[in-house]
Amino acid sequence: MRLQGKTILITAAGQGMGRASALACAAEGANVIATDKDAALLSGLEGIETRVLDVTDETAIAQLASDLPDLDGLFNVAGFVHHGTILDISDEDWAFSFDLNVTSMMRLTRACLPGMLRQAEATGSASIVNMSSMASSVKGFPVRTAYGATKAAVIGLTKGIAADFIAKGIRCNAICPGTVDTPSLRGRINAAPDPVQAEKDFVARQPMGRLALVEDITPIAVYLLSDESQFVTGQAMLVDGGVTI
Repeated sequence: MRLQGKTILITAAGQGMGRASALACAAEGANVIATDKDAALLSGLEGIETRVLDVTDETAIAQLASDLPDLDGLFNVAGFVHHGTILDISDEDWAFSFDLNVTSMMRLTRACLPGMLRQAEATGSASIVNMSSMASSVKGFPVRTAYGATKAAVIGLTKGIAADFIAKGIRCNAICPGTVDTPSLRGRINAAPDPVQAEKDFVARQPMGRLALVEDITPIAVYLLSDESQFVTGQAMLVDGGVTI
């Protein structure tokens, strides 16, 4: 088991990529602490410790961090997809997108990092993984301006953390998925004027001809959280079905 004995915190673990990653890490032997702001979504995660956490609540982050053991791994998954061009973005939309997609990652990482540094000193390494996207500094997409800006910032945050703590045993990497079939995506598809066409459009932009499944992404998360990635840091790893070839 590649994560045997490691303690890993995962956000937005109630559904989608967060939940799939929590289950995958637990299957690899990790002691997973799964968080979500909706307690009901955390039900059914057998053998996994669950905590309610709104990652936009700075006080709640501080309280959780004070109660955590020193972590071997942190996977920042929580995020929000704003739909629209720059002309559709209100100041409130922009602020919320950055608060949830970037600032929450910074705050949670900052709160957990002292313990991770202690763990890295004791064991040799600890790993932070941030959820970014192919829609970022990697590639622009229509009606994804706010989202792309936040996910570009996540890549910058990732590289900065990696550079600052590389000599202290901390690795920090980002995952940049393509279009993943999750409840979040299904919500956006169903909200479209023509859901059938919207799904076809999402599929069409993947040269592999299908949406990604969560099972396409979780192996990368497990790899980056495991000791197999000891020589990997500061990277934005694309798992996009060939979109950015």
